[in-house]
Amino acid sequence: MAGIGSLPLFHQVAGKPVLVLGVGEAAEARRRLVERAGGLVAADIDRANEAGVRLAFVALEDDDAARTMAEQLRAVGMLVNVTDRPDLCDFTVPSIVDRNPVLVAVGTGGASAGLAKHLRLRLEKILPQSLGLLAQALFGARDTLRRRLPDAVDRRRAIDEGLREGGTLDPLDETASGRVEAWAGGAAIEASPRTETIALTSLDPDDLTIRQARLLGEADALILDGEIPAAILARARADAIRLDTGSAADRPGFTLRLIAPAQAA
Repeated sequence: MAGIGSLPLFHQVAGKPVLVLGVGEAAEARRRLVERAGGLVAADIDRANEAGVRLAFVALEDDDAARTMAEQLRAVGMLVNVTDRPDLCDFTVPSIVDRNPVLVAVGTGGASAGLAKHLRLRLEKILPQSLGLLAQALFGARDTLRRRLPDAVDRRRAIDEGLREGGTLDPLDETASGRVEAWAGGAAIEASPRTETIALTSLDPDDLTIRQARLLGEADALILDGEIPAAILARARADAIRLDTGSAADRPGFTLRLIAPAQAA
């Protein structure tokens, strides 16, 4: 069986010292990262070792100096990251999508920081800012859900159903966090009618924005205003029905109106 190149972990450093050695932009970026995670930046090797520091970042331009330093730190029990030298690293630093407390980390094992960055930028457009609110709401609803569903298997099934694509708590729905309390309490939640509009600027499906492509994939029903190419409609759900303007108002769920370029103009 093919294995993964590294073991992805989230390390809790809040209130703990982390060693960062070096000067310049790379070292400063590591200091900011440690502080962002609530860690305490340490710069003195001896004091860091005495304090029991276990994570170290090394940002030295000279290859020999970086290698020597990594070996010294590793010898006293520290896990070491050496900037731009994956062969000297015990761990690598991913590109992070922050929807606190939800974190999505994209790593390439040091193969290409640029690739990780651009994957993160794509995910930034897809994942709504409200994702953190959803996570917090689910955390707050745990006791209610446990009382209603004492069996762990039943809870897992309920959570899976709620969080599925198009479910009551669909993570990509920016309003999902507001429904958690009622959902956890067992209320029957009806899908409120919702309509979004996409005014196309091109008939080429490759020109769709990431948000437009996501909306196409989520819609329960489509209203086509003008001639919409089959290549664009292929991005929609196969079971999404076509509606006229009049019938859309009475339909619950998510309706998407597509406006062809001539009409949009």
